[in-house]
Amino acid sequence: MIKFSYLLACLGFVFISCENDLEAVNALFSKDQVKIEEARAVQLLYSDSAVVRVRVTGPKMLRYVDHTQPKEEFPEGILIEFLRPGSNQTRGSLTAKYAIRLENQGEVIVRDSVVWKSGKGEELRTEELIWDDQRKVVHTTRFVKITKPDEEFFGYGFEADQDFNRWKIFNPTGRMKVEGLEEPL
Repeated sequence: MIKFSYLLACLGFVFISCENDLEAVNALFSKDQVKIEEARAVQLLYSDSAVVRVRVTGPKMLRYVDHTQPKEEFPEGILIEFLRPGSNQTRGSLTAKYAIRLENQGEVIVRDSVVWKSGKGEELRTEELIWDDQRKVVHTTRFVKITKPDEEFFGYGFEADQDFNRWKIFNPTGRMKVEGLEEPL
């Protein structure tokens, strides 16, 4: 019976002394010492004027808390869904096996098997896309393939507005429909 009482007293001490003191925890690790924060099964929502516009999901996100070079990295892939205003329906999506957001530069870079799909049946494939937040432009110097329902375009280099409403391919090749031209005799 004495051993049992001693055991209960020890357990009681352990439970009582396990209370977390936030100041003690903060004293162990300063914010400058924590360089990387890791999150799993991430879902981020971006809104504009209280309307959710973009949903970002990924299996793993690393946030680098470097004050001179803060960045967020998705080393295991990313899915970006562009939402219709006022609804949860997508109007397009972008997938890649890797993504990084460079906060100070205002850039998001997606790499490796990049696929962008529009709600109109258009699809862009490339190995890298860069979104420039300040210019509101998406671009690459890499090979691109754009597929529309009845057309295919290829080229090296691409630029579009951030909504992919207007785009151009540099050094293009491919077949396209042109209305108003007569077929050769």
